[in-house]
Amino acid sequence: MNKSFHTTLAASLLLVCAAQADPVEIYLTDTLDNIQNGYCLDIGGAKGWDADPAKGLQGHTCYSPLGELGVDQVFETAQFGDGTLYMPKFEVCAQFGSLDAGTTIDLATCDGSAAQTFVFSGEGVITPASATDMCLTLAEDTRFGRSKQNQIKNLSLETCDDALSAYQTWAVRSE
Repeated sequence: MNKSFHTTLAASLLLVCAAQADPVEIYLTDTLDNIQNGYCLDIGGAKGWDADPAKGLQGHTCYSPLGELGVDQVFETAQFGDGTLYMPKFEVCAQFGSLDAGTTIDLATCDGSAAQTFVFSGEGVITPASATDMCLTLAEDTRFGRSKQNQIKNLSLETCDDALSAYQTWAVRSE
């Protein structure tokens, strides 16, 4: 198969994914040390509708084992084709302040800027479109929320590295 076919196929898959506009959680494919259903991208701070987007994104125990997606973990697949990690329940987009290693991932009103443009097809690494050598990465250290079942890890941009793939490989799932 030629390169043109693969490009067309990839674009078609993105359009199909985008057309569905499914609410999903973005989860780390490796459960690491999590004792439940792994780590999901999550708004920092309080749970559910009390979450504060000003606290940015973190890795947190996924809520899907409770039977539904948590409002502070929901992303919309329709935006992936545009390079946007959009959280419809809070009407915010993920963004980075710089491309330096260690940069945290913030949330802000969507503006279509380069700082809000990521490469993510729904499976694999998530990178800024302007720096595909930098990956969304969960930290090794774990802290706990209200209970030992609520495990939390910091999220930052780090250099993509096969040795860190367990902390950098993401996928999506719906309810």
